[in-house]
Formats: sequence, structure tokens, C-alpha cells
Amino acid sequence: MPKVEIILFDSYLQAIKNSVGSNLFRNLYALLDGARMDICKNGGLSCPVFLSSVLYLYKLSSDIHATADGTIRDMENFGWHLILEPRPGAVLLWEAKDTEDPAGDVYSSHRHLGFYTGDFKAVSNNARAGHPLEHHWTFGTKQNGEPMRKVTAIYWHDELG
Repeated sequence: MPKVEIILFDSYLQAIKNSVGSNLFRNLYALLDGARMDICKNGGLSCPVFLSSVLYLYKLSSDIHATADGTIRDMENFGWHLILEPRPGAVLLWEAKDTEDPAGDVYSSHRHLGFYTGDFKAVSNNARAGHPLEHHWTFGTKQNGEPMRKVTAIYWHDELG
């Protein structure tokens, strides 16, 4: 029998890239005061579920989370640390802003999580589409050169290399 050794970084980064367009992370059901509800709002609030699911799949977090705060707390407890420059596989945290889902629901002060994939690109859940999409890592730039959405933190785990 040949010895098989999973290449963590390559598998993790390819899973992130392969997630684009996936509806897997669109819904997460919970009981709220005894009533069943989709706390991801059909993909409108799925960014932490998407990101934490990928981390959990590759044993880089302790669980799946439905909030950015819970995801970041788990990451920090699991050995993720801040770095200054993005590198492929890094987790990005963007500033809070209002977002709107396809139903027209607006979520105020919504922080956003995603993955840096290299070449000024990132993958994160898109609230309007309801699934992960690839995009510019700052969602583009304004005419004055400032990012459309500022990255407030970049996280790395040493298990990734």
C-alpha cells in the first residue's frame, strides 16, 4: 500500500477556489424562541458559515459559526494570528458596512469575512447572490485610489506553511 499524505495548503486553497458558486453554505437552520428559521437568510448572511465551514473541514478551527465575531474568536483561540500583507489562503476581515440581500433586507454594520486567493483576488460569500464569489480583494478601488471596502485584519495559520 502506498503512503498517502494530504497536502493541506494545496487542498485548502483549491477548496476555497472550488467553492465559487456553491449553494452549500446558503442556509443554516436554528430555533429562535422555539421557532425554526434560516439564520443565514438564504445566503444573505452566510459569510461566517462559509468561511468557518472551510476552516473546520481542514481542521483549522474548532467549529462552524454563524457570526463574524464567533468565527474570529475561534480562529484566534485556534492559533490564527495577524499578518501585515495578504498571502494566498489568508483570512480577510473587512470593515463593517450595510449589506442588502436579494429580498431587499438590509443588514446594518455587517462585518465581512473571506479568503485571499492571490493576485489581488478574494473569495467570499456574496449576500445578493447568496453564495461565494471571486472578486477584487478590496471590492475594487474608488476614484481617489482608496479601497471600496477596507480590510481591517488579515489572519494566517502556521499550519498552512
